[in-house]
Amino acid sequence: MSRDAPPFRPALLAPRHWPAWIGLGLIRLVALLPYRRLLPIGRGAGWLAARLLRGRRAVAARNIDLCFPDLDAAARSAMVEANLRDAGLMLVEFALAWMGSERAVRRIPLEIEGLEHLERARAAGRGVLLVGAHFSHLELCARLVSRRIRIAGMYREHEDAAFEWAIKRARLAYADAMFTKSELRQTVRWLRDGGILWYAPDQDMRGKDSVFAPFFGVPASTITATHHFARLSGALVMPFFHRRLDGGGYAIRLEAPLAGFPGTDVVADTTRVNACIERMVRAAPTQYLWMHKRFKTRPPGEADVYRR
Repeated sequence: MSRDAPPFRPALLAPRHWPAWIGLGLIRLVALLPYRRLLPIGRGAGWLAARLLRGRRAVAARNIDLCFPDLDAAARSAMVEANLRDAGLMLVEFALAWMGSERAVRRIPLEIEGLEHLERARAAGRGVLLVGAHFSHLELCARLVSRRIRIAGMYREHEDAAFEWAIKRARLAYADAMFTKSELRQTVRWLRDGGILWYAPDQDMRGKDSVFAPFFGVPASTITATHHFARLSGALVMPFFHRRLDGGGYAIRLEAPLAGFPGTDVVADTTRVNACIERMVRAAPTQYLWMHKRFKTRPPGEADVYRR
């Protein structure tokens, strides 16, 4: 667990880390621009992404075909194009989340509802697990909501040590703590002590602690950590919705805690979590990270859905 920014080490200046430092410099330059000027830059980058990321386009198209079979081919194709263009906005939103000034972030339009659910949880001394999903703006919305409530987060460590140092330092400027997937005991302790944790369990992690639960009617390998965190810590589980508004800015909604969660059936609980995430996606389908191979792991006997 990290609550303090990691110390800088001279080894991070080694030549093998120079590409990371160049990338971080570009991110910093992007983050200096006002939010309203970043949006057209992001849309332009998205136009390029929609044409250059052919492999990711194929993955997004396959996911959308599987999840929206009731749409005709033209509607699904339009959704894929919009989703790939959204990837450009994701790039500038990550830059603003990580390296934007507090003044710049404060100026971003924000609608937020459901804070009363958190207040009741805090009054009862309960920890809260905010269950979200991998939308293009997840990092920026985490920073936006942290201006109203203090949160911790879970994250996957970056392979490059210099990039890991810089991004963890940036996240700890607005989050109370950051946990890796190996810090499960510390995470449970945080929740048990009344902390608030943002968590997104909607990616295929190929771990042993996974079950198959339906996502848009398709069996999806889903980690069971939501069930176990709630069972071990006594924390409440609240769906955490966020979406980008058409005119700019973001809408965040916290729903009431899931009743009777956790239950005794881990598969049933994981199915409930996937159903919540599906509702989030349906509220903003083109903003979801369809480029991820959500159905990479298949039940025994089923073929690879991404094989050409």
